[in-house]
Order: sequence, then structure tokens, then C-alpha cells
Amino acid sequence: MKSCGVSLAAAAPAFSDEEKKMAAGKPRGKTKEGTLSLTAEEREELSGLDSLLFGFLNLHENGAKTETLLLKAVCCYESLILKADGKVESEFFCQLGHFNLLLEDYPKALSAYQRYYSLQSDYWKNAAFLYGLGLVYFYYNAFHWAIKAFQEVLYVEPSFCRAKEIHLRLGLMFKVNTDYESSLKHFQLALIDSNPCTLSSVEIQFHIAHLYETQRMYHSAKEAYEQLLQTENLPAQVKATVLQQLGWMHHNVDLLGDQATKESCAIQYLQKSLEADPNSGQSWYFLGRCYSSIGKVQDAFISYRQSIDKSEASADTWCSIGVLYQQQNQPMDALQAYICAVQLDHGHAAAWMDLGTLYESCNQPQDAIKCYLNAARSKSCSNTSMLTGRIKVLQAYKAHHPNTEPVLGLSETPISQQPLPVHMITYSEVDDLSSPAKRKRISSPAKYLEQLRTDRDHLNPTQKLMLQQLESQFVLMQQQNTFTLPHNCTNLTSRTEEPWRRKLSNSTQGFNKGQNSHLPGSNDEQPSFSTDPALYLQAASTNIQTSHRMLPTSSITQGIAFNHLSHTATSGDQQGICCTKESTPSGNRSFVPEISSHTEDTPNGCAGVKGFSNRVQQLMAEPICSPNSRDSTSPNLISDNPQMSSLLIGKANESMMTGACDKVNSIHPESHTKTNNSVASLHSSVISTTAAKSADQTTTLGVTSISSPHIRLQTVNGKGLENSNSSKNTSLPMISRKPDSPIIPSMSVSIYSNSTEVLKACRNLDKNGLSNSHNLLDKCPPPRPPTSPYPPLPKDKLNPPTPSIYLESKRDAFFPPLHQFCINPKNPVTVIRGLAGALKLDLGLFSTKTLVEANNEHTVEVRTQLLQPADENWDPTGTKKIWRCESNRSHTTIAKYAQYQASSFQESLREENEKKMQHREYSDNESTSSDNGRRRKGPFKTIKFGTNIDLSDDKKWKLQLLELTKLPAFVRVVSAGNLLSHLGHTILGMNTVQLYMKVPGSRTPGHQENNNFCSVNINIGPGDCEWFVVPEGYWGVLNDFCEKNNLNFLMSSWWPNLEDLYEANVPVYRFIQRPGDLVWINAGTVHWVQAVGWCNNIAWNVGPLTASQYKLAVERYEWNKLQSVKSLVPMVHLSWNMARNIKVSDPKLFEMIKYCLMKILKQCLTLREALITAGKEITWHGRTNDEPAHYCSICEVEVFDLLFVTNESNSQKTYIVHCQDCARKASGNLDNFVVLEEYKIEDLMQVYDQFTLVSEFIMLLQYHPPLLDTGP
Repeated sequence: MKSCGVSLAAAAPAFSDEEKKMAAGKPRGKTKEGTLSLTAEEREELSGLDSLLFGFLNLHENGAKTETLLLKAVCCYESLILKADGKVESEFFCQLGHFNLLLEDYPKALSAYQRYYSLQSDYWKNAAFLYGLGLVYFYYNAFHWAIKAFQEVLYVEPSFCRAKEIHLRLGLMFKVNTDYESSLKHFQLALIDSNPCTLSSVEIQFHIAHLYETQRMYHSAKEAYEQLLQTENLPAQVKATVLQQLGWMHHNVDLLGDQATKESCAIQYLQKSLEADPNSGQSWYFLGRCYSSIGKVQDAFISYRQSIDKSEASADTWCSIGVLYQQQNQPMDALQAYICAVQLDHGHAAAWMDLGTLYESCNQPQDAIKCYLNAARSKSCSNTSMLTGRIKVLQAYKAHHPNTEPVLGLSETPISQQPLPVHMITYSEVDDLSSPAKRKRISSPAKYLEQLRTDRDHLNPTQKLMLQQLESQFVLMQQQNTFTLPHNCTNLTSRTEEPWRRKLSNSTQGFNKGQNSHLPGSNDEQPSFSTDPALYLQAASTNIQTSHRMLPTSSITQGIAFNHLSHTATSGDQQGICCTKESTPSGNRSFVPEISSHTEDTPNGCAGVKGFSNRVQQLMAEPICSPNSRDSTSPNLISDNPQMSSLLIGKANESMMTGACDKVNSIHPESHTKTNNSVASLHSSVISTTAAKSADQTTTLGVTSISSPHIRLQTVNGKGLENSNSSKNTSLPMISRKPDSPIIPSMSVSIYSNSTEVLKACRNLDKNGLSNSHNLLDKCPPPRPPTSPYPPLPKDKLNPPTPSIYLESKRDAFFPPLHQFCINPKNPVTVIRGLAGALKLDLGLFSTKTLVEANNEHTVEVRTQLLQPADENWDPTGTKKIWRCESNRSHTTIAKYAQYQASSFQESLREENEKKMQHREYSDNESTSSDNGRRRKGPFKTIKFGTNIDLSDDKKWKLQLLELTKLPAFVRVVSAGNLLSHLGHTILGMNTVQLYMKVPGSRTPGHQENNNFCSVNINIGPGDCEWFVVPEGYWGVLNDFCEKNNLNFLMSSWWPNLEDLYEANVPVYRFIQRPGDLVWINAGTVHWVQAVGWCNNIAWNVGPLTASQYKLAVERYEWNKLQSVKSLVPMVHLSWNMARNIKVSDPKLFEMIKYCLMKILKQCLTLREALITAGKEITWHGRTNDEPAHYCSICEVEVFDLLFVTNESNSQKTYIVHCQDCARKASGNLDNFVVLEEYKIEDLMQVYDQFTLVSEFIMLLQYHPPLLDTGP
């Protein structure tokens, strides 16, 4: 198979004499010096092997020859590299990384890739390298870095032949990171791609259905599951898992019917699932839960026993067995089951709580307190406050009742005074219970006791002591077995086991079986994670005191391989992943991190599938350097080479050091280079006339931000390699890569070349027809967020004063320096106070009363939020400050929201009166303290925020829009100097006015404006708003914080924690916007707003005609493309309209616009020539007035000039547009597509030629002609 990535080597270096002889057909093997060598035939075969074959090259079946060749190549390369002291061409390391990746030797692959990265400055041009690197990061569950690598592949080469594999993995990772919108988008992109993939389409459809379930969209999930069942020739394992999901949903989700009907359907689905896969321990477990909920105890016990026999022992199963024993008044058996559960998963909160309840009922408060404390410490515990209260009650009771009286209120039956044993079985016996190879299943403690009695003579001292405890307890408990233990089975979620950890079959794809957990509360509640405790023991989990050991690399694929249709985290709340010092024992450490999941009413996370070809490895619990935790540890980088392990982990015995993260994450490091200017700023060379580079075939504007990463050196085979840019002239068998199509050289044209020269250069390109690669032109490096400005500000400068202008008259508002002050990049925000009064604006036109009178049925988008202090953001329980800012969306009308706004005000008046009454009875300090405690600790009051009310209709809102024409030109909605006025079509909320109706506490979460355009916001009143503003240069820091908190900077709702920002030396402007004040947000400024009182606001965007505004807009356009986010402002379309409509005198702005026009023109010309060469007809379509710019209906990138439309869509005149990449994924030769042309190429060339730099003097004459004296 030929590589469709970038060529890895233009030419091979000269071979040694021995190698030349072998290339001529001399005997293979070792040279005279004893060094392995590769023949010409072997090099030819190896030239077609790279990362693109990962998952498609089966070395375990009929692949022995290829595997032998790869092993030989690795040995040859390593020996030659070491012989040359590492001073070799960078391509050697890239090829070595590919070979190790195909051999699934991930530590060596990572080391070689890192070395290539450190030597190759333009590594980003090598898509095969980025793809291989992403696969290695994906294997180690380094999601943060894997996502970056995969995104860069799609950015530099959108038609990458393994794009489907990338979208699939991105979907999985975003799903785990709870970024469900992004996950769904990538799953859908994978589904429409017709290229080969390691997953079938039905398996991808299952992921989409499970994603709906994860989001609690149960009806959509049910419909998707049922649609899957209608698929012909559905694989048995897929069918079994779909039925399993449907059964569990019916058991848990109230929306699916009444209780009796739901349970009946659930049992039927699960029984059908077991017919398809009788060996599914997960389905047996779910069936047991269903039987338990309807009182069929015996059937439940049988199902649980089957679950244990069919799969490895699960803490969830044992905990559920304990619940049944409690219900059957068998506390001794319940005790044994719970202890099995907590020893299988030491962080099993529900088992600890039930065990604590058992000890409490037996009048052992001290043991109960210990159990409750263990439950509270668990990351999976969702009711910590209740546990804390119970612990305090027990501690108080113990202090006053040191004797052995029962705890009041828990049991009225006399209970044995003999303490229950805390440890009933040893860890080795738990291992026996959990290991399928050692299974001698013990169904109850009575049988276990009988077995111990039988083997009395062969017991060790610990077992003899346990036997004595069991015998005494068993007798006493039989005498006192009439009491009932209360069931407090809460969160039964295993924190050290991700739902994907299942053993992977190396031969066939299919669905796997596994265990799942059940959730807080009663038996009827649903699980979040599936568990497999045997893998905890096998991997030497940090929470179980077994012998800790490092697993060899060869065991990773066998023992902890990723289950591709994963039992993914389905928490409605944010899933946290961490590994802390407290949870990791000292001494020998196993690098298997913990998982914490906040699971409240979550859907079943079960969805196990084997396969993901046999190459996609398990998603481990913790990224290599997790963005979610500052105290993150090293990953589970396991190798049979101690030196390599030390290299990859940093320090093998110090997994808690943050420095280890830097060593592994050096491929995409956070740059800390000390520079006076932001690294993200556009370098002048990028936009200068001497740097007019070509672009790839997609619409990539060449204004990008580039960071300077650290170079960190790694090792091969544990030996250090010197960092030297100069290669030692050593005879090395460089393997020349063979791309599908040759790389087309850069065209020697600049922005001062005319369109004819550009056209000539394009026609001189090699005519390869429709190539698989987008490397038709030089690429642009992927954009990067800026690092924090250096030097950092001192702490006393982190609350700078807000630039404010006070207006007293209309003349002040139109004073030219006001405009210049606002658009100055040094001022991230400007507050123009008294604007309404100075211009005599009638703000009453935007009051709630007037709005109701004008259009009372107008639509209002409503966001339901929690009322919180403006400078804080707490989780719903009020126990922890978080960044995530949840708000549910709904819709209403202006009239209904106005009624809510009025009733909220009246309710506030009543509360104010009540407070005044309380002040009379209590002191000011007491009442204030009580109020503050209530605000900080919750529960928080729910409020509704009316947002995004469209005022674009000039017929409905004629008076309101006319009033805004009184504003100065630079802040008007429409003006010649506003870039957005040259789009030629409407973008709601940007070049139109939007209204916001607020009650106190209404929040606009943190964000930058779309495409970094400036914004104007006027407070109508009567209340105030509080603003928080961060300069544009710090948005990279906020992006990092969002990633650490599992949030998408562009798409998620987040409210920054001010303490985090100040600790990171991020300045925050904070001010109050009063009625009549105008807030100008400059380009790229990050801001978030909260209403202090009841008020309305109006806002829109403007685009000043400045170089900084255009640069930031294009940078965000490219960043959005990298992040697979749609840019609301079509910058390509806008750039051409600017060239048609605007005369530019600023050289920097002119060069940027001209450069982008040149790249777009070359893309259009090149694509057109390629289509004609391939014999594809281009049909004239043209454009209508006010026709919006076009976006791909699949990937949402802007499509300019040449539109790819399906034959069906074209015949129906619906014109559903595709970009070239998505069209070719659906139809490789474009047979099913029609190509429509919007612009004549001659017209584009004319616009390009006529766009020239105009001198300021001519501009002055054009806009301000001199007054001629016409008198005598």
C-alpha cells in the first residue's frame, strides 16, 4: 500500500559499500562488521509501510514475513543510529517510529517520533507522522495531545486517507471528555466516509445511539437502537449489546412507560440479548437487577451467579448480592459480599456506605464511621454532604454513649455486641475470586466457612484467625438473624475502572461482555460505569494492596486493550479523571491512575465491543499530562525496558512530578519562551510580500499563529541521542517514501504578481487529476493559542483600571480621537459613560413595556441558570468552585418573559421586606453572615435569562433601529467603515441588533466574539451589569484552563474562577455598566457578564477597517477550522467583497488581504484545472443578490466558487453544498456530484488585479474633496 501522507524523504543518502553490494543482489544478513543490513528489495517493501497501515496490517495472521521484516528494520535502524551517535537524518526517526508503531511497541514509537519532532522544524507537513503520533497518544490515553495531533492532521491534509479513523477516535475521546456535541459531529463525519475503517458502519451507529443515551436523550437513543435492530445481517454481538442497552434503559428511565410495563420490557430485551450472547456477564447482571426490583429474589441470585461465572468478578455484582442478602435478613452473607466488593474496588462508595450501615446497625459506630469516611473520600460519591452529617451524628453519639447500646433510630431489634470483622477474606483470595483461571466460586460466606473448616489443617495463621472469627460470628448472627438492615445502596461506580477495559480479541471484531455498576439510591437506579476488578488486580491498582508490578509491553494488548464500542462515561455531570498523591501508595508504584466520575441519574454506560480492529488500544484512565488536573501524574507508560520506562515516565519511582508530563508531551508543548510579544501574534514575515506562500486546496488563509515549542531529546533503546541539526555522514539505508502523488512545488508568485502570472503558475503545475492529497500547494502551519505574555505582570497589576470616557455632549461622541481610542489594541475594553444622555437616545424604545406593546409574541430564547455571586461559580451542591456554567435552553415569548421579569421583581421586594423584618430581630452581623452562607453553599435559586432576541426586522422594529442611527459611525450597526456591512447578507446578532432581557444573576458566560470581531453593548436599564474582561493576549491561558476542566473554549459554557486567573498572572478588568453606558469590546477580548439588577441590553458586532482586526479575524477563522467549528463570518467571501468595495491605504492591511486573495485565487484555479483534467464538467450557477456564503453541509467549512452538489439535490434545486473533501469521501470519483461555479474566473482575476494600495492623500481627496472657490 502506498502512503498518502507527505513524502518522508526526498532522496536516500549514499549507502556504504556493503549496502551497495546488497542493493545489487548480494547475500543478505550481516556485513563484515556484523551489522544488520537491508537489501534493496526489503527497502522497497518497507517504503510502503508507515502509520497509515496501523489497524489494517495484521501481523498475527499471515503476517509473519512482514513482522520479521519490521523487526529487522528496527534493529538495523537502531544499530546504525547508535553507531552514528544519533547524528542522522530526521527521517530515520520518523520511519523508525512508524515501524515500532506497526509492531505495537509504543514506548519506542513515541521515543522515535519525539526525536523526529525535535529535529524537523516543519514536522507539521508530515501527516503520516502526526497520525502515528496521535495513535501513540491515543494508546496511552493522552487525550489532550492525541486530539491536538489528529486535529493537525485534518488541518494540513483534509483529504487524509485515514480521516475516517481520526474522526472515529476523536468521537470517542470527545465522548469521554463529555464534549458531546463535538463527539456527535465526528461520529457523523466518520459515518458518511466511504473509506475503509476498523469499525463497521453499524458499530459507529451504535456509538451515536449510545451518545444520545449518554446525554439523556432517551427517546432519540431508543429510536436509534431500534433502527439498528432493523439492520439486515446485524452481527450477533452488536445485536446482543443493543438489546442489552434497550433493556437497561427500560429498567431505569421513567419516560419510557409505567413501572410494570418498563420492567416487563426490560426483562424481555435482556433475555433476547442473552439468546444472542449467552456468555454476557453484563446482561446477566442487568437481568439480576431487574429481577431484584420486582421481588424475584431467587431469579436475581441465579442471574448474579451467572454474571460472576460468565465474566470476571465485579464489585458492582458483589454489592448487588449484598443488597439482596440485606433484604433477606442475612447480614453475615451481606457482610461477606460487601467486603468482596470493597476489596475488588477500594473506591466503591456504595459498598462502603452499605457496609457502614451494616456496622452501624450492629452498634459499631467506630467501624461505621470508617466506612462512611472511605465512601466520602471516593471520587464516585455523590452525596458527601449527607455522609458528613451522618458521621457527625455518630461521632456525637459515640462521645455520649461509649458503651455498647444500639444506635437510636436504626434498629429496634437487639443486636449482637460482638464486633463484626472488618476483613473477611484476603486479597489473594479476592484475586482468586476475580480470576477466571482460578475460579472456584463461593456463593455465600457459609460455604466459604465450610471450606475453611475442611482445610483447617492446611490453613496459615491469618486464615485460622479468620476461621475463628467466622465461626463465632456465624453462631451469633444465626441467633440474632431476625433484624433487618436498612438498604443504603448508593453509588456503585468503580472509580479505577473505565467502562472500556475489556480483553480484546486479536482475531475478530465483535461486542464484548463486561460488568456495569448501578447508581446511587435504590435498586431501580441505573449504572454509569462498567467494571472489571480482575483488571485492577492484574494492573496492580493503586487502591488495592496487592503486589505492585510493572506490566510488560506485550501484556498491554492482551490484558487491558481498549474496547472500542466502549462502556463510556455517561455522566450528565462532568467526568473528572485524576490520580492524586493521596490515592497512590508509596514505594513501588503502578502507573494505573484512578478514575472519578460524578454520576447522578446517568444512563447505562454499557456498550462493550471487541475489536476496533485489533490495533486500537485501550483508553487508559489518565492522559500523559492531563489537562484536567495540575497534580496529574505520568501515564501508564509500560515497557519491558527499564531505561525506556524511566525515559517515558520521567522518573520511574516518582510518578507525581509534573515534570514528567513535559518530557512526554514535548511533541505539542506549552511554550514558555520568554518574548516581549505574544507568540500568537502574526509575524510580519507571514504576511509580507516575501513570504507569499501557496496554500493547500482547502480555503486556508495564510495568517496563522505559530508557537515555538521546546525541544526535548529522547532516547532509542535507552541510550541518549545528541541534539544536532547537522547529520554525521554515515552510511545509512534511508528508505524513500512513495506518496500517491508527487508534491507540487511552491509557485514563485507574490502578492504583487498579477492574476495572469498566478494563472500561468497554476497551469504549470503537474496535472494529476483529482489527487488524494491536498498538498497541491505549500501548506500553512496549524494555528496555536498564544502563550501568556512575558514578563508576567506583578500581582498588584492584575486588577487594572478600566479605560472609561465620560461624554457631556454630542460633540464629544463624534470627536475623532474617541474612535481611535476605542480601536487601539492596547485598550481591550472601553466604557463610554453617559452616551445615551449626550446623544439624547430614547432608551425607552427598548424597555420591556415598549417591547411588549410592539411585538408581544416575538420569540425569546431562555437560559435557565443558577443565581450565584458574580465573582464565583459553584457546583449545584455549593461545595466546590468550578468553571463549567450549565444552563438549559428553552423558548418563550416577549410577553411571557416580561411577566416573569415583573414577577421576579415583585418577589424580590417581598424578600427585601422580610429581610428588613429579620434585621429588627437579629443583629446585622448575624443576618449578613447567614445570608452569605446561604449564597455560597446553596441550594441556589433558579433564574431565567432571556437572550438572543432578534431585532433585525426593520418593519417590526423600525423605531428602535432608527434611533440607533444617532450613534457615531464607528459604533453603528451599518457603516462604510464596518467590515460586517460588506458581507452582503445578514448574520443574526453580528450585523443585526440583538436584545437581552435580564433578571439579577443572568449570566453571559465567558467568550470571545465570533471571529474576534469587536462588539458594542448598551445597557437600557433600569439595573446595572457587572463585566469581567481579559485582554486578547491571554486567551491561550483561558483555553488551557478550559481544557483542564474538560471544557471546549469555543463551544462550552464556562465562568472563570478568578483565583485561578490571578494565580496564572492574568489581568482582569472589572467594572459596572450603568443604564445609558456603552461598552466597546475590542477585537479578541475575552469577557463575561452578569446582571446586577433588572435590565435590558442591546448588542451587535462591528469590524473596524484595521490590520489588527482583520488579522485576528483570519486567525480565528483558521483556529475554528482546526477545531472543526463553523466560522460564522465567511472570511473568504468577506475578503473578496472588501477587495471589490473598499480602498485600502494601510500597507499592512493591504498585504494581508492581497495575500489571502492570492491564495484563494490559486486554490480556485488549481481545483478548476484538476477537475477539467479529470474530465469533470463544471456547470455555471452564478449568485443572486443577498445570497449568503456557502458552507459544507457535512464539515461546515466555507466553500467558495466551486460548489459540490449531489445529483439529487441539484435536480430538486435544494443545492445542499459539499466541500471537495466531503464529496470525495462520499463518492471517490465524484460520479454522484455536480460541480457548480459561482464566479467566472475572469471576474475573480479582474477583482484581484484592481485591488491595489491607495495612498492616504488620494484617500483624503476621495472622501474629503477640497472646496473650490467659484467666485470671481
